[in-house]
Amino acid sequence: MTVPEGELDGELDRAIAGRRRGDRQGSGDVWDVEVDPGWTIAGIPNGGYLLAMLGRAAVGSAAAVEGPDHPHVLTATAQYTSPTPIGPAEVHTQVLRQGRRMSQVRARLVTGDLVHVDVSFTLGRLDPDATPWWTDAVAPDATAPEDCPRTSSSGPDRPPLALLDHVDQRIDPQHGFAFDRPSGHGQFWAWVSLADGRPHDPMSLLLAVDAVPPATIGLGTTGWVPTLSLTAYVRAVPAPGPVLVHQRARLVEDQLVDEVCDVWDSRGRLVAQATQLAVVRVDGPAVKPSENR
Repeated sequence: MTVPEGELDGELDRAIAGRRRGDRQGSGDVWDVEVDPGWTIAGIPNGGYLLAMLGRAAVGSAAAVEGPDHPHVLTATAQYTSPTPIGPAEVHTQVLRQGRRMSQVRARLVTGDLVHVDVSFTLGRLDPDATPWWTDAVAPDATAPEDCPRTSSSGPDRPPLALLDHVDQRIDPQHGFAFDRPSGHGQFWAWVSLADGRPHDPMSLLLAVDAVPPATIGLGTTGWVPTLSLTAYVRAVPAPGPVLVHQRARLVEDQLVDEVCDVWDSRGRLVAQATQLAVVRVDGPAVKPSENR
């Protein structure tokens, strides 16, 4: 049994697909997966890509149990416990609860006896016709995506970004940064779409919440920023078109940064949110604290 993909069959769907081998003596399912080198940053699998892979398996395991149909990830809380290698791996899933409106599933990405990512998912069904009952969320005033240059997957003095061969990322030049010219601000926004034209859906939003650079690059930090913990909420079915990702750092202290990410669709609707704690290398203060806005 493979994970249902519905009508979508893009590069992302193929890269996160798994095959259900069967259950682990009553303790849950095992899915055979392949961690794709095309969804990496400097050779390291992107955390949002891995989250979508585990989310797809979690939805598949819930669908294999008789009960309500819960095809969408609503929440995900992930612990990234060790670097994930490229190549074959397993996803171990366990359906913890099935309710009328929601189900909870645990999913772990494993090679051998080593757990690389451990996620708790809440699944349900998003109503595409739902509208906010109340919100104070307002989308940033962003430059149109066609007026923002696409970020290249390669460039001088930076590692290869294979992910950007599959993800069309366009950092807003009015509210962003250049990799060689830090802005002095701990935030930016960028348009994100899938390069093969696959439309965004609730599953791809799990990629979108971690598909842009860390906000600390605008502060002049360098090097890998590995995620320790990430929590994502998928709030709505996105409208067609690219999504606008607003990434901002809240606090950089003791070699750690916590970041907040908001994702807006082409209607100006808030469709996903995330917060994460990550390790960051800080060689010295990039800007005065009063300038870090």
